[in-house]
Amino acid sequence: MQNRTITFGGGNTVPTLGVGTWNMAEHGKNRGAEIAALQASVDLGMTVIDTAEMYGNGAAEELVGEALGHRRAEVFLVSKVLPQHATLAGTVSSCEASLRRLRTDHLDVYLLHWRGGVELEETLRAFDALMRAGKIRDWGVSNFDVDDMEELASLRSGGASQAATNQILYNLNRRGVEFALLPWCRTRGVVVMAYSPLDQGALIKQKSLRALATRLNATPAQVALAWVLRQEGVLAIPKAGSAAHARENRGAADLQLSPEDLTELDEAFPPPARKTPLEMI
Repeated sequence: MQNRTITFGGGNTVPTLGVGTWNMAEHGKNRGAEIAALQASVDLGMTVIDTAEMYGNGAAEELVGEALGHRRAEVFLVSKVLPQHATLAGTVSSCEASLRRLRTDHLDVYLLHWRGGVELEETLRAFDALMRAGKIRDWGVSNFDVDDMEELASLRSGGASQAATNQILYNLNRRGVEFALLPWCRTRGVVVMAYSPLDQGALIKQKSLRALATRLNATPAQVALAWVLRQEGVLAIPKAGSAAHARENRGAADLQLSPEDLTELDEAFPPPARKTPLEMI
């Protein structure tokens, strides 16, 4: 079956299930398996690959560049600039360094990793310059709450492009974004990229999730991913450390959860009843 898709405001349509690279390229003995995982992900249609200059101090980007080789055109590539680098000159320099490590001439989306001390307006000027130079196709943010997104939108009120995406922590254990941030993004056409959709592996140990997975003839990871993917406007980027892990993740895109399944998950992992501060890891 074909992976479900989502369309960014700029018109790019991508699969709702991609792959993240946080904590990859940190142990040389795993390099072969991690490259195989990235290549298998692309083979399986999980063509959104997310990375960052922070991951392994650039080593994850180098791993992605090596894994992709001549297949860059098949992939929707996302990377991030650290907040301490997010000045006008620093953002451009960081982007160019990421491009070299990734062995490409452009990024599909470039994100501010989280909010720091640099004024947002300066970072946005850098994003605009990178877009004009053809080095990035679009821009976005990560770990921004509603107030941050509203400030960002006010800076773009003159008609310039808005953030294509907000990459945030979202999974069954961490549902706070459903109260305000997720609806805010959805109504404005900002794609939500859910990072750590398995809560760094903690979810697969949950008894309630394991019981439901057994009944559905699926794995706990597939159920947790399918739960994230059922949300309109959400794209998930789980890590895969091996080709077998990539294949397991891919199975989540074909798993349909019934209303009864969702009710059972709500009982085990209650939705938020009020606004809470945005979580991040």
